[in-house]
Amino acid sequence: MAEERRGRGGSGSKARGNGRSGEKGGPRRGMFRRRKVCKFCADKVDYIDYKDAKMLLPFVPERAKILPRRISGVCAMHQRKLQTAIMRARQLALLPYSTD
Repeated sequence: MAEERRGRGGSGSKARGNGRSGEKGGPRRGMFRRRKVCKFCADKVDYIDYKDAKMLLPFVPERAKILPRRISGVCAMHQRKLQTAIMRARQLALLPYSTD
């Protein structure tokens, strides 16, 4: 009975590989990913205006959730300012809180 259970964790099959097929350590060739640059730092934006809904729309997808930093590529300081601007724009009904 215990051998039949297949759950998370525990001692599963020891024959599993690490996802590499015959490679000797080191990174794979051709898998270079360009580092995301903060859009606001690149444009030297000091103030993120909550009244400019067109600028905020790319950071709010169709489901009306605020995109996280790792996806949007915005630095921590501008992510905090962006979040405040989006919340203020939602209070003025410039941006939606959620989908219908």
